[in-house]
Amino acid sequence: MVSRSRALAALAALAACEEERLDPAPIPAPELEVVHGWPDVPDGELLGQVSGVGVDDDGSVLVFRRGPKDWNGGPIPADVIEEATVLRFDAESGALLGSFGSHAFAMPHGLTVDARGHVWLTDVALHQVYELDASGALLRSFGERGVPGADDAHFNMPTDVAVAADGTFYVSDGYGNGRVLRFAADGTLLGSWGQLGVGPGQLITPHGIAIGPEGNVYVADRGNARVQSFSPEGTFLSEWKSEALGRPWSIAFGPDDLAYVVDGGDQPTSGPDRARILVADGTGAVVSSFGSFGNQDGQLNRPHDIAVGDDGSVYVVEVGQGKRAQKFAP
Repeated sequence: MVSRSRALAALAALAACEEERLDPAPIPAPELEVVHGWPDVPDGELLGQVSGVGVDDDGSVLVFRRGPKDWNGGPIPADVIEEATVLRFDAESGALLGSFGSHAFAMPHGLTVDARGHVWLTDVALHQVYELDASGALLRSFGERGVPGADDAHFNMPTDVAVAADGTFYVSDGYGNGRVLRFAADGTLLGSWGQLGVGPGQLITPHGIAIGPEGNVYVADRGNARVQSFSPEGTFLSEWKSEALGRPWSIAFGPDDLAYVVDGGDQPTSGPDRARILVADGTGAVVSSFGSFGNQDGQLNRPHDIAVGDDGSVYVVEVGQGKRAQKFAP
């Protein structure tokens, strides 16, 4: 006869096996190191505040810069920037491959590269969203230039764009309006959601937006120190909010399906514990982080936007004192 103690031990072992079988395997946290000397900015070329970054299918990296103009809150100078505002760098060498966007933008903000290589830009001074081809030629613009508003035809300081696989695109709008607008690929407005507030589905400074691996829409709700997720039609799904997550400024998803979140800290200054990149799983739990406050290579000062390449390299741009674009490679 089996003793009671042996039977209990066998049951415990069986339960442990069941638990091991049911629990998902932990997601390996990426190990990333800064690439010194990237990008190779030519002598005399001023990046200034760098507000947006994206990775093209050819692997090149585009950054949206403000050059001689700074914005640290308050009124925005409405004069356009004479220099090219979009720079394209080689992902490996960091060499400058080209530039465009001169005499076109007053206060650059978000940059997104879609699956076709089209470049989507937002300007918070001109209250517009732009779609350009890979060479920088303007294809379409949305909103009325220089005129803010809260109706279907206007934005109020739009911050970012996310483009789905079918061409549907979403605009986070923005500093003045706490909402997201959804457009069909042909530019027809399909609807919008959100309003200023702290409740589920409400937004304060929706600062960054991205499409998750399952097709849902994720918004870096900076003013509320959280990330919110929505169905493609705008139904509220979940909230990521924790001390570990800090104050999200931007979000992007990598080829590992993990979320890369910019914890930029509080505006206008970032504290020493709030200038870093967090890597989160599908529940919003932080699995790793890198970066720290400062102006040395690998440190961050008001990190503003983030993009992840197909090889897992992470690109981060800053509007703080460092005024840099940096690459972190596996």
